[in-house]
Amino acid sequence: MPQTIAAAEVPALLKPGMTAFMQGSTGEPTTLTDALTAAPAASAEVHYVTCFVPGVNRTDLAALNEDTRLTTFFVQGELKDSFDAGRVNFLPLHYSGICGFFAELPPVDIAFIQLAPPDANGMCSLGISVDFVPQIFDKAKCIVAEINADMPSPAGSPKVPYDRLSYVVEAAHPLIELHTGDIAPVVGQIGERIANLIDDGDTFQIGIGKVPAAILSRLHDKRDLGLQGGMVTDEVMHLVEAGVINGRRKTYEPGKIVCGTALGSRALYDWAGRRDDILYCPATITHDVRVISQVDNFVSINSVLEVDLTGQGNAEMVNGRQMSGTGGLVDFVRGARMAKNGRSIVALTSTAARGTISRIVPKLDDKAVVSCPRADIDYVVTEHGAARLKHKALDQRAEALIGVADPAFRDDLANAWDRMRRTGQFTL
Repeated sequence: MPQTIAAAEVPALLKPGMTAFMQGSTGEPTTLTDALTAAPAASAEVHYVTCFVPGVNRTDLAALNEDTRLTTFFVQGELKDSFDAGRVNFLPLHYSGICGFFAELPPVDIAFIQLAPPDANGMCSLGISVDFVPQIFDKAKCIVAEINADMPSPAGSPKVPYDRLSYVVEAAHPLIELHTGDIAPVVGQIGERIANLIDDGDTFQIGIGKVPAAILSRLHDKRDLGLQGGMVTDEVMHLVEAGVINGRRKTYEPGKIVCGTALGSRALYDWAGRRDDILYCPATITHDVRVISQVDNFVSINSVLEVDLTGQGNAEMVNGRQMSGTGGLVDFVRGARMAKNGRSIVALTSTAARGTISRIVPKLDDKAVVSCPRADIDYVVTEHGAARLKHKALDQRAEALIGVADPAFRDDLANAWDRMRRTGQFTL
């Protein structure tokens, strides 16, 4: 049986040279991260491995001590100083690639996770956040679990034996929340454009943020939609309650929502914890292209920062600085391409910096990276329209993308494309 300890005793479990896994997303054990932050000396020469999510998990584990190192798959703003100082090992992997990384990772010395309280059978639910924990659980030499009384125990979430845990810290606090906030009119226009590309009976995947929220808020006139993806949000909850999302026509787990986590408000967590039609699955399932391809009429919807005229998308760098990671973008794009009647959509506003910079560019420069290759991309949607690139030749792609750029930049883009074609400098 595990030993119950106080949060203040957790840092003493660390030793120099250890590799420590820290759960991310809604499952971040914040009682444990707070305890580690309060005793930074304990993390000296400790190597943390985590998949903290930008905008959700804000602790910079690499900043706990000058001798602490962090391996991660996103570089959010909170990591800027540690990343610049060389304490962060950033691995540019798709979510499916992160699964491969964890599969090949040697046994970790200690894992920090969050669980729901044990049931009558001595089993603890992973609750509403699963992701990579199942991959780590069996290879961790020591498991420290924050048992949070506020973590729901949904019927469709995996469970682990309480007696497999090494140490338990009892807690009772709200989970991390993420609120959408106000949606700008231009984002609402993008949402309307994308909603028009979704048909009754489609199954979709969607990310977090204002663009996904704008899209979901415009789907209330659809019928028999399904959800298969990384997360459930407040807007998804509203569509389920309205009868729009029911999974009736899904070809994979019909009638079920398949996701890795719920992310939103306290109301969402209470709701998601009661549902028996939500399957919380590890990323080895939610981001497996082979699984996604089994979903007929699958539509993936994600955001990028810029797209060039050949169709390449940059989703993670701004002015040469790493701002995020590739996440599940390409996993879902490729799964959609393989699915029967599948479609993938990348969305972006046509301009940045108050209209002074075009997000449709002639070609990605040396300050950007290719997050989504041109061979994979399908629809590109801005507030000005939807450009479908699938099966289009280079000139057709450029013409379509110029058509969804801001009108103020279209002539410059057309001239730039003409120069690249004449000089043969249009490939990267």
